[in-house]
Amino acid sequence: MTTWIGTPTLTGTRVRLRPLTDGDSSALADAVDEPDAFRWTTVPGDKPAAQAYIATADADPARVAFAVVDTADGTDTVVGTTSFYDIDTRNRSVAIGYTWYSRRVQGTTVNPESKLLLLQHAFEACGAVRVVWHTDERNAQSRAAIAKLGAEFEGLLRKHRPLPDGSWRTTAQYAMTDDDWPAARSTLRTRIS
Repeated sequence: MTTWIGTPTLTGTRVRLRPLTDGDSSALADAVDEPDAFRWTTVPGDKPAAQAYIATADADPARVAFAVVDTADGTDTVVGTTSFYDIDTRNRSVAIGYTWYSRRVQGTTVNPESKLLLLQHAFEACGAVRVVWHTDERNAQSRAAIAKLGAEFEGLLRKHRPLPDGSWRTTAQYAMTDDDWPAARSTLRTRIS
């Protein structure tokens, strides 16, 4: 399933996205620098949890998980992860998600540049016609970040995903089409510069 979207390494001026590997487990666990900041998503709090997180990502044939590497200070520090998922070759559609970053890089250019790299790859290199985002309807920070990318809110998906406590999440769905991409690309480039 991942053949269409591939498993690229994508490099920008501040970040590099490369396929997440077992060797990233310690760095990924270390990237969770403020656990309370991640109440809306599952993050690995230690190395065994990070190994399980990576194994789960690898086991999904419709997902490509990336290590987000901050290259700004020359240390090449893993500061989080993001993924392509729900890869649908036939309909040239893909979702972007499973995204989280160290608290210390939130609000910087790490997220907009990561999204620029992923969207350029999807729309320009792979010919996607649609990119989707899902987030918990209560996650105001994530919803604002997705809307800021230029994605359109499409509605709420009730009882869309199970939560660890056994309840069900209502998901806010956003999407961007290839028609939206040129304006979104321009906005992202402005945000990064």
